[in-house]
Amino acid sequence: MTEKAGQWTAGRPDVLIIALTIALLVAGLVAVYSASFVIALARYGDPNHYIMRQMIWAALGSLVMIAAIRTDYRLLRPLAIPLMLGTIGVLIAVLMIGETAGGAQRWIGVGTLTVQPAEFAKLTIIIYLAAWLSSKGDSITSIEHGLVPFVIIIGSVSLLIMMQPDMGTTLIILGITLTMFWTAGASVLQMLALCTVGISSMTMLALAEGYRMNRLLAFIQAEADPTGTGFQTLQSLIAMGNGGLLGLGLGASRSKFFYVPASHTDGVFAIIGEELGLIATMAILIAFMLFLVRGVQIANRARDDFGSLLAVGITTWIVFQALLNIGGITRVIPLTGVPLPFLSFGGNALAAVLIGVGVLLSVSRYSQGKSEPPGASSKKGSIVRRSRS
Repeated sequence: MTEKAGQWTAGRPDVLIIALTIALLVAGLVAVYSASFVIALARYGDPNHYIMRQMIWAALGSLVMIAAIRTDYRLLRPLAIPLMLGTIGVLIAVLMIGETAGGAQRWIGVGTLTVQPAEFAKLTIIIYLAAWLSSKGDSITSIEHGLVPFVIIIGSVSLLIMMQPDMGTTLIILGITLTMFWTAGASVLQMLALCTVGISSMTMLALAEGYRMNRLLAFIQAEADPTGTGFQTLQSLIAMGNGGLLGLGLGASRSKFFYVPASHTDGVFAIIGEELGLIATMAILIAFMLFLVRGVQIANRARDDFGSLLAVGITTWIVFQALLNIGGITRVIPLTGVPLPFLSFGGNALAAVLIGVGVLLSVSRYSQGKSEPPGASSKKGSIVRRSRS
């Protein structure tokens, strides 16, 4: 059968991304059960409380991921504006009627089901920016058509998320959007201005709230208050140190007995290090680095700028969030309170990441070189840094 001009034939999705996703997902389910059964038993009298919920969300997320893989990613482009408007509306609703827990108002509840819209906002922002940036062309380098609209768009969403408050998610969104803006062809001057304003704003916000200041102090001088502000940082390091090279054995962690706070969520990497050792934690880090390399390759092989920017945004999201979590646990950076993709307990976060992987794999199915008819590619240049000359 002869293809029509401009028609794309889907190939197989990227095998390495699929393998990494499955490996991290399975490892995450094992890690969540091991890290959570103690706290689940203490809180609910059921050691399976958290793992059952994680498995349900993993199944739901996997189903939507499969659907996303089988869907031509270009169908997302006309949905970019409705998705963005819907995201802003839901984020406003969170501030008005959302449920509060731990001093934060981040969830909307429907019966026993609670949803954290900020987790899904990461993907909708990526879709919207990919559509918007790919349509700007050379005007992306201008102040009035590039920089100002970009600041308004991202500033609005970031403000709504900061009001919840959720600085960790805000940092991830800023990392994603700045990377996409640079990839799309922003000038060095624009990036310097954005980075200067962003770093200054984040610093002021970090110093404005007591708990954020405590995280900063825990990073700088945890030893000065080992039972207070430095407790989580030091206990995470102790847990990883206890594990050594090969670990104490799966399920044998002592730190999950209420030493490492949030051992099944933000602190799961420390429990993995204690039970399975340095080799396991390095394997996880290598897996995310391979994900990064493969994601960039998919971006470079995409047939259009929209697909390239989608791949860049999703790859940046998953890898940057992983590095924020791992960096906080290992005291490379201050704690940010963000979950480790695939591995931390958190159904909304897991489902959102799986859907994002599905979109990335959809882009990989239509990569250049996969049954591409003559003239089908509309891509302008390498996504590593789009040429504006």
